[in-house]
Amino acid sequence: MLDDSEYLRWISTAKKTLESACGDMDRGDYNWACFKAQQAAEFAVKALLYGIGSPAYGHSVSKLLVNVGSLGISIPNDVIEYAKTLDKYYVPTRYPNAWAEGMPYEYYTKLDATNAIGYSSRVISWVEDIWRYLKRGGG
Repeated sequence: MLDDSEYLRWISTAKKTLESACGDMDRGDYNWACFKAQQAAEFAVKALLYGIGSPAYGHSVSKLLVNVGSLGISIPNDVIEYAKTLDKYYVPTRYPNAWAEGMPYEYYTKLDATNAIGYSSRVISWVEDIWRYLKRGGG
């Protein structure tokens, strides 16, 4: 049985986080835009997992997708690739000691932020498509 309210809590959080990432990008806070894009994708995949009553632990979007795949849900290659790229934004976007020198904000560009937001948007869209399919009785 699907848990629509739990799914909606998480997918709404994912969308709001992605909106915040866009604001960071507009301000030139590219490292934070990349981090929040990763978080938005993580929240979206967790929305799907929690919505179908499956555990959702950890912060790796690609590992969470492995959990989704183990339930028999097919995951497009681009979604997996985007998730792996977004995973790389979880730690070094925030922690100075993730870099040999300098601060995290010195390493991220508008292109990085634009791509991260686009990748996250694709993950969120895929989750929403799968959820609609499951609600119609698919799977």
